[in-house]
Amino acid sequence: MYLRQTFFAALLLSLGLSPPAVAQDAATEKAIERYRQMLREDPWSNPGLLDSDRGEALWTTARGPKNVTMERCDLGKGPGVLDGAFAELPRYFADAGRVMDVETRILWCMEQLQGFNRADLVKNPHPGGGRPVKELGAMATYVAHKSSGMKYAARLDQPQEREAVALGELLFKRRSGPFDFACASCHAEAGKRIRLQGLPFLSEPAEARKVVGEWPAYRVSSTHVMTMQHRLLDCYWQMRMPRLELGSEASVALISYLTKVASGGEIAAPGLKR
Repeated sequence: MYLRQTFFAALLLSLGLSPPAVAQDAATEKAIERYRQMLREDPWSNPGLLDSDRGEALWTTARGPKNVTMERCDLGKGPGVLDGAFAELPRYFADAGRVMDVETRILWCMEQLQGFNRADLVKNPHPGGGRPVKELGAMATYVAHKSSGMKYAARLDQPQEREAVALGELLFKRRSGPFDFACASCHAEAGKRIRLQGLPFLSEPAEARKVVGEWPAYRVSSTHVMTMQHRLLDCYWQMRMPRLELGSEASVALISYLTKVASGGEIAAPGLKR
């Protein structure tokens, strides 16, 4: 039925006619864009900035079994240097022996510097609807915000980094799971939408540059900040795929691929989403 309706809608449009459903879709999209514009006009209306502030407080507070702060955490530009660090992630870290995105690196620092148990941190790392982003996510939002206005400049040219990007592209395009879905099922074609949500064409650099740098983002529909690791986990859940663990090789590879495609795009974190 849906395909039949789509066919007739396309036929009417080709004849210069506008069926009610198509006109309604256009009006809805226009209203949603107006709502987003209103939020962009007043950047201080973004509740995600409160979580960025909370992340800053967490970063500088002595915590964990070792009772130390995160200020010695090296995000790639030296211990304690945060300005521009997010713009150059993911990257390979020799001390950890692997490629890491911002959340995976913060997770590692919480474990190594503060003495937190990794298993506890990854067990349930993301908030439910109406709940605030958890501590790791708040710190990731703070670090990302420190690169806001900068361009994505991750080199991703080391052998381990190139492998991560290649794996991420493979995972992005490979159909699997009970629904035979892939990330590309929704994000490899322009003009797609699910319900009221536009689906960006993430395989296309020009499109990826517009949206990838907006994560972490405050989602109005769930009233909390959602990080990129959380966004990927949610997509995997919707595809009925196995749970995507924070900091896993697969999650970092997908983020590496998306960052590579979005290279040169502006970072505007925390973003605002519906």
